[in-house]
Amino acid sequence: MIRDFSFSTLRAAAVAAISAADLDEKTRLTQAAADAWYGRSLSLRSPLDPPLPVRPGRPEKPELVPPNRMKKRSLHTRHGRIALLHAICHIELNAVDLALDIVARFADQQVPRSFFDGWMLVASEEAKHFGMVRQRLRDLDADYGDLPAHDGLWEAAHSTRNDLTARLAVVPLILEARGLDVTPSMRDRLRELGDAESAEIFSVIYEDEKGHVAVGAKWFRFLCAREKKDPAAAFQALVRANFRGGLKPPFNDLARAAAGLTPSFYRSLSAISNA
Repeated sequence: MIRDFSFSTLRAAAVAAISAADLDEKTRLTQAAADAWYGRSLSLRSPLDPPLPVRPGRPEKPELVPPNRMKKRSLHTRHGRIALLHAICHIELNAVDLALDIVARFADQQVPRSFFDGWMLVASEEAKHFGMVRQRLRDLDADYGDLPAHDGLWEAAHSTRNDLTARLAVVPLILEARGLDVTPSMRDRLRELGDAESAEIFSVIYEDEKGHVAVGAKWFRFLCAREKKDPAAAFQALVRANFRGGLKPPFNDLARAAAGLTPSFYRSLSAISNA
């Protein structure tokens, strides 16, 4: 287990965090990389940096199964709330690795340093979310890995591994934006059921995710402007090429728009529109 932070480049640090199978070490490395980057003690990249792994490091559990094999449980039961928290914990873990992957994979792109500032903030906040949800699971005498999970998030991002604009369209502007749609109702439901501790965690996640979508929208628009492309039209073309199925309403239009993702981007791609 790596105890000391001794990296000279952000890309090498991000690769190490992605590769770490010990999840405590992954979150430690992520935060240390963010701190070192913000402290301006890291360069961006070097020819000696290690290659990105094909897949992020993971412990033996949870078992990964197809999405259609995931059981649905009622939030009225303790087991149901544990299942929800476990699913969110898995999402947040994938979000850590996806943010780090954007940094490491696209470190050779001609973008301002502030691009990497934004994504390291996202990575560190996703690591914070993972830790909060995992601790809540432990408070309920459970832990991450106790239940199966699916690999849909990582698979959804795989097709965009060679295209930064496509990666921004799929990860922050579809996958993270979906969190803006569904998190408030889950938070409110947990509160109604008397689980104020879990509801508060969902509130933190929701507020931070607004910023994550905003980071994605900012840089998606930047790249489109540089290429003289209409951002909404480019988004739609990239989604059709790289994402399976339509986008699912209802949409949190206010939160999305505040993050820079207006309805002109996604309305025509919804499952209702496609039907």
